[in-house]
Amino acid sequence: MAGMGGADSIDRHAAVAADEAMTGPMVADLHMVMTPHRAPAPGDSARAAALVAEMRRDLARFRSADTAIAAGYRPLFPGVPQPVYHFTNLLNALGERRRFDPARPTSLLYRREPSGAYVLVGAMYDDAPDTPLDELDARVPLSIAHWHRHVNWCLPPRGVPERWRETKDGHPVFGPRSPIATAAACAAVGGRFVPRLFGWMVHVNAFVSDDPKVIWQGPDDHSSGGDKNSEQ
Repeated sequence: MAGMGGADSIDRHAAVAADEAMTGPMVADLHMVMTPHRAPAPGDSARAAALVAEMRRDLARFRSADTAIAAGYRPLFPGVPQPVYHFTNLLNALGERRRFDPARPTSLLYRREPSGAYVLVGAMYDDAPDTPLDELDARVPLSIAHWHRHVNWCLPPRGVPERWRETKDGHPVFGPRSPIATAAACAAVGGRFVPRLFGWMVHVNAFVSDDPKVIWQGPDDHSSGGDKNSEQ
């Protein structure tokens, strides 16, 4: 995801932690903002189904990770074990600031099998951090899916990646599982406070299941039930 919405200023450990936060436990109320659930509008279900159908048609060629790499997608830290691997195309990430094309996502999402083979599970689309909710809804209905942003992160100082392993009272000091979520608290531990990490993002697990709850499952498993820390 490097290169998206200010990510150029974020080190590799933060990017990996963001990936892990999308699919694992985190302090969601502190470090993730999600779009609020909207009441279904006429045509929302049809729009969502059409998007999934278009993704399955146009992205099926990327079932082979080699094909994705040949098309300009690059795996984000493939040597670091992750629940889901993001193969990111930076040109697509820039293009998504101006248009929404289901055939050109920012990232293709893969699960890695014990054999080492990558299995395509879906795609991630992103938008600028200041994008209005109505524009996000026009891309993917907010009655169906929840876009998310990573916020209020405390990162270790640059050049000392070993500090990522620090804990206090049984909790990580830095990253998405830290209870630190303010600039003052971050400064007190000598960290770098980042109020907003990347822009808006949405995952669509189009190749996993026909069940909408699985296809539109949010990054921290909260998307199907409530509006934790949602934008108003």
